[in-house]
Amino acid sequence: MPTFDTLASFWTLPMIKTNVLVFLNLLGALLLGLLVGYERAYHGRAAGMRTYGLVCMASAALTVIGGYSSSWFGGNFLLGTATDTSRVIQGIVTGIGFLCAGVIMREGFNISGLTTAASLWSASVIGILVGVGFYGAAMALAGLSAFSMMWISRLETWLPSRQAVAITLCFKPGFKPSEAALQQMASKRGYDIASGTISIECRDDILEWSFVAVARNRQRMVPIAELANEITRFDGVNNFQLNYARN
Repeated sequence: MPTFDTLASFWTLPMIKTNVLVFLNLLGALLLGLLVGYERAYHGRAAGMRTYGLVCMASAALTVIGGYSSSWFGGNFLLGTATDTSRVIQGIVTGIGFLCAGVIMREGFNISGLTTAASLWSASVIGILVGVGFYGAAMALAGLSAFSMMWISRLETWLPSRQAVAITLCFKPGFKPSEAALQQMASKRGYDIASGTISIECRDDILEWSFVAVARNRQRMVPIAELANEITRFDGVNNFQLNYARN
């Protein structure tokens, strides 16, 4: 039966200092992750600032607590050993990885669920921090994770970025589209066709082109609804599909 002294050992001055140091590591990792994620978000990639920030921060949390194993469980090693606990942590991280993979969905160029997967992994690390007695660090990670999911998307919207749109065009039978013409039409509307994304399929002499168009500037690009209205007037296009190539 835990005594009051055992419970109080989780909030001693050395433990508070340790939690503060862990928090500073988490904050630094979050900022660096956001920096790397912004580069991806700017170019319209599926994994953006929130995903990179959460993954970088959770990775730092798992790494930094290993350096303070003497402080696990409030320093009361009657509750377990650092070696056994590290193996449990490895099993948790591996198991959560399979769970996270299940929530990531891909349909054509559109990828969804990346931020959900990253937040699930971050939540598992919060549980690990609580389990080893780093309550302050666990609360800090929970707060930073919630901040990332609620506010980083607004920061991404405010910062300059290049929105990506996945486009599938199904042409009328016998119509032969030109890549140069498509490039020119996209350019007039503020988009560039991303190199290496064009996919061509032919069935019964009907061509279907799929590609990703990246806006040069989010504020000046033609909105997707207006873009759809313009495509309906293109000669040779039988039907089409548009969707944002983001999570």
